[in-house]
Amino acid sequence: MRIALVTSLWPAPSRPREGIFAEERWRRMVERGHEVRVVRPVPWWPVLCGPLPLGPRSWREHADEPRREERGGIEVLRPRYLHWPRAPRANARRFAARAVAELARLPRPDVVVADYAWPAAMVAQACRAQGRAFVVHGRGSDVLQVGADPSLRPLLAQAVKTAGQWCAVSRDLVAALDALGEAPGRGALVPNGVDGATYAPRDRREARTGLGLDARRPLVLVVGHWIERKDPLLALEAAAALPDIELALVGRGPLEAALRRRAAQADLAGRVRFVGELPPAELARWYAACDLLLLASKREGRPNVVLEALSCGRPVVACAAGGTGELLRDAPGMLVEGREPDLLAERVRATLAAPPSPEACRALVRHLDWDACLDALELVLARAVAEAGRA
Repeated sequence: MRIALVTSLWPAPSRPREGIFAEERWRRMVERGHEVRVVRPVPWWPVLCGPLPLGPRSWREHADEPRREERGGIEVLRPRYLHWPRAPRANARRFAARAVAELARLPRPDVVVADYAWPAAMVAQACRAQGRAFVVHGRGSDVLQVGADPSLRPLLAQAVKTAGQWCAVSRDLVAALDALGEAPGRGALVPNGVDGATYAPRDRREARTGLGLDARRPLVLVVGHWIERKDPLLALEAAAALPDIELALVGRGPLEAALRRRAAQADLAGRVRFVGELPPAELARWYAACDLLLLASKREGRPNVVLEALSCGRPVVACAAGGTGELLRDAPGMLVEGREPDLLAERVRATLAAPPSPEACRALVRHLDWDACLDALELVLARAVAEAGRA
């Protein structure tokens, strides 16, 4: 099948870890014999007008991204579009117009996928007018946050209805897309897979020795992008109530300065490590070294870090947010209903005192192998192509 992706989330040389979960999925589709191309419109902002209005990313980071690149057998095209501050509706339309123009230059795909729904779903109208099969793929904030915005929800809802086909990585997100499309039961669950070979149980003591860590103190891991909805500061507050543990923060993001300031305070000083972003093989070593993963997100699709930790045989303590609850509903003691630091700390303390076995943790995600997940994705794409052919 010839597949074209339109997305706002894909790795680039300046941000190699951004969107790797999507890249992994589609790279595996290439290995199955599919042809995949990616159109990732990149925001452009006249440098004379001041800093790029995109939070922590610099104008130079985006300006330096190659306009064409091949990664893992996938051609990635990065046309530029004008991104204006505080104008999300207009920005979404310009993003879509640039993507449509780029798609017109490619060999005609069998199906176009808005992988990360917003603003890529805005391409739906042009694609359907041309008789192209189109699928909206939801992953998290692209559906939940945008769908909760009164100014953006109507645009996203119309795009989903126009597409006629949608899928998402969690049932929570599928239900949200069904509501946007006003078609209960229409969407399909296409969960992320986990690489059981990379993320496999290993000896904890050996892993700690290799990383130069203290083998005597329990190690709690926090992995993610340091942004407000991930709420890593809540994880720090929970750790402050657990004086016997060490906390390792793996990732980066705009909240890092605030995290470092909090970590330097007396009740946490000397117990918090900032590890930075890591490639999968290195991240797996930290999962092996830790005693548990702590996730304090306010909103989630279906977090890959939970899949990875469980596949490594390590328990998780997480706030019940979106698809996290789906992953952990059969894991006694891993979900926390509430967002108080003391509640999280109490659950971490109990889990450290009586941890589930590595085998029990791994069993929770054994069904999420990549073959099963890609089978589900192929069914969605084939249905979209068949329905477009009948239109």
